[in-house]
Amino acid sequence: MSSTQNYTVDLTNCDKEPIHELGQVQAFGALIAVTSDFNIARMSANIADILSLSTKPEIGDRLATVISAHALSILRDHLPADDDADAQERIFGVALFDDRRLFDVALHQSGHLFVLEIEPHDPKTQADCISVLRPILARLEKTELVEELCDIAAKEMQRLLGFDRVMVYRFHDDQSGEVVAEARNADIGSFLGLRYPKTDIPQQARSLYLRNRFRIIADVNAAPIAIEPTTGLQGEPLDLSLSTLRAVSPIHIEYLKNMGVGASLSISIIVRGKLWGLFACHHYSPRPLPYSLRTAAELFSQLFSLKLELTLAAARTRLADKGRQLHDRLMARLASGGSLVENLATIDQIIGSVIPHDGSSAFIDDSYKGRGSAPSEEEFRALIPTLNTGSTSQIISTDEISKMIPAAEAFADRAVGALVIPVSRRPRDYLVLWRRELQQVVTWAGNPDKPVESGADGVRLSPRKSFAAWQESVSGRSAPWMEEELAIAEGLRVSLLEVILRITDEAMQERSRAKERQDLLIAELNHRVRNILTLIRSLVGQSRGEASTVGEFADVIGGRIRALSMAHDNITREQWQPASLHALITAEAEAYLTGKEDRVSIIGIDALVAPEAYTVLALVLHEMMTNSAKYGALCDSTGRLEITTELNANGDYVIDWHEFDGPPVQPPTRRGFGTTIIENSIPYELRGKADIDYKPSGVEACFVIPCRYVSGNAGENSVDGKSASDSPSPTVSIPVSSGDKRHVLIVEDSMIIALDSEEMLENLGIERISVASSVGSALESIAEAQPHFALLDYNLGSESSDPVAKQLHEAGIPFYFATGYGEAMDEIANSGALGVLKKPYSQEDVAEALRAGGILTD
Repeated sequence: MSSTQNYTVDLTNCDKEPIHELGQVQAFGALIAVTSDFNIARMSANIADILSLSTKPEIGDRLATVISAHALSILRDHLPADDDADAQERIFGVALFDDRRLFDVALHQSGHLFVLEIEPHDPKTQADCISVLRPILARLEKTELVEELCDIAAKEMQRLLGFDRVMVYRFHDDQSGEVVAEARNADIGSFLGLRYPKTDIPQQARSLYLRNRFRIIADVNAAPIAIEPTTGLQGEPLDLSLSTLRAVSPIHIEYLKNMGVGASLSISIIVRGKLWGLFACHHYSPRPLPYSLRTAAELFSQLFSLKLELTLAAARTRLADKGRQLHDRLMARLASGGSLVENLATIDQIIGSVIPHDGSSAFIDDSYKGRGSAPSEEEFRALIPTLNTGSTSQIISTDEISKMIPAAEAFADRAVGALVIPVSRRPRDYLVLWRRELQQVVTWAGNPDKPVESGADGVRLSPRKSFAAWQESVSGRSAPWMEEELAIAEGLRVSLLEVILRITDEAMQERSRAKERQDLLIAELNHRVRNILTLIRSLVGQSRGEASTVGEFADVIGGRIRALSMAHDNITREQWQPASLHALITAEAEAYLTGKEDRVSIIGIDALVAPEAYTVLALVLHEMMTNSAKYGALCDSTGRLEITTELNANGDYVIDWHEFDGPPVQPPTRRGFGTTIIENSIPYELRGKADIDYKPSGVEACFVIPCRYVSGNAGENSVDGKSASDSPSPTVSIPVSSGDKRHVLIVEDSMIIALDSEEMLENLGIERISVASSVGSALESIAEAQPHFALLDYNLGSESSDPVAKQLHEAGIPFYFATGYGEAMDEIANSGALGVLKKPYSQEDVAEALRAGGILTD
């Protein structure tokens, strides 16, 4: 590309409202677009005022004419990898010139160009901002309520950034937003509880918030800097979606000025891949923030999002418990038999304590009965033709049923909201809960209808000028059905189906077995969730030493969690049955090798791998693929990767990894956590083999998965009958000190969790630690040297640690169980264990267990 090219961007939504100013950047930094050989493609105008550089033509078009060679080397080393289109690299405190000035630099890729954003460095802020995150996160950990969590986060974000106002802004299902938490200075009014229409944040801006979590406007009155020329040689614009310095829409600037705001900051809150809300910060005078402080705020937002996701998941678990209690009560009250129509009063009473409603209707086997504020039989039958067009397995909820079914106008004086629950596969059986009309008042931050104005540039949306509370009365609707009520209703649908089946065939024994299966399923789900949380926490702890910056740490953790997520998606898609290994390899290649998938060949038999081995392989393949993309055959434009899979004579699954035609390979100079995963996960957790050879011509590796985890070719139904206990499990050797005064045995089948537990014990001063992954290796370890204390994972794949517990109890050695089963583990009370640590457990939990065993004293 010629260095005379320059780029702009045109991002507008369907309403022709620009998201940010075309081809302009904010004035508190400098933006430079460069080609891969570091020729300057273009820089923003007035950059000389920011970096004291000359803008004379004789400077030339290469960065080397103005930036030191050492700085150029640092920039090249931090260029984002090609495998993540939205990757952003950050460098703090780099000396760009041959003087003492330090700058912060952000790098990201836009098409074939690299964009460098440069700001002055603030060393004091960088030193202070990271240290404050730990106590902030500790305060967040103390609450399990979403409202309280948001309130704490708003206060901590204001304390961190010093803005006049910090709001937690949550999106509703109708895309409007509400201020659900606020921290503000005492001399300004409150926005808490105000609603904002969806047009205040257009859909295109919401999409941008998913890609780029951060947007700052340091000074609403600062003139933006134009990027020149407006397009490249081919007329292509420069996409500034990932830019921090990009200018914003003049309409948004006008919007902020109308509010009297001098500076603003928005940080995305993303839950389960969706935009849940924003941290919205306002300051009533200009407020530039050092890049390091903004990075700390962004990291805080990411960690808050994770905590919020866990809190919401815990709420869903409590909701599931509530639904299970409702199911149990229905089963107990309807045990005497009779149809749902005959028992409507009983059902209505039980449901009413969980889902508030004003009336109910049951229509079963062409028999109808209404109760409370409900339509007559004739009025209800008029609804049936439309209801029958819906799915027989999906509930229908509305706060204005006449809008959905006009015939419902006939009883609008009694009911306007409906929750329709199909209770049979035949589309003519229903239980319906009704709600009366409720006069609603919604408090908006000004009139929610954006006016349209005509001007010199034609018709455009105009930002609101008044932000006084504006109330809207809504009639003809009921109170809305909340998400948790709909979740309970879905469980209720299943429960009522069971009642109908019981009434039909009186299969009492089958119902008892179904109840046992349900309890086991809940316990197993709880166990798996706790194990996943423990594994993720262990991944975070063990990955601390693999990154030198916050951004690198987030990338490392994010990649490993994404690998686990893809594996779990494949497993759950098959209802926790064995899944295709080739699908896992393909997913890894697509996720981390964008544009290079054609250089990855998969040859051989595609076997189905058991779930307990699938997640192990996901992490191993992720580390191998990541290393290849960073340092191996896939890091350049010529290398190739060939993966061969086959079943050997013993039925074991063999995966051969061969890289070639890439750059010369150097063995790693240090053993990081990624290397530990590659070399030890399969031998430790699966009792398989893992061999890797860093040949100069390309990395070669061989992984052997024991046949007990393999179900044959993908698509076949044959399953090898061998169990995990058919072969002995080795004891993993861990270096220990010569002291033997305090010896603790860990029995854990997950290598990563075992490493994390070992680190906790070391931090607590334990002088000797032994680790075993199975019953056999644990018993061998005890026979070799009796420990003073033991921590036993109860579930070890296909076996339990009961035999180890028995041996320890007989020898008088204190021990604790560690499990994710919770209350389902009551039967271990007679095992002699001092107690149970529920996963995920902390170092303090382990310390309490050691105190109970007399190993630690206060």
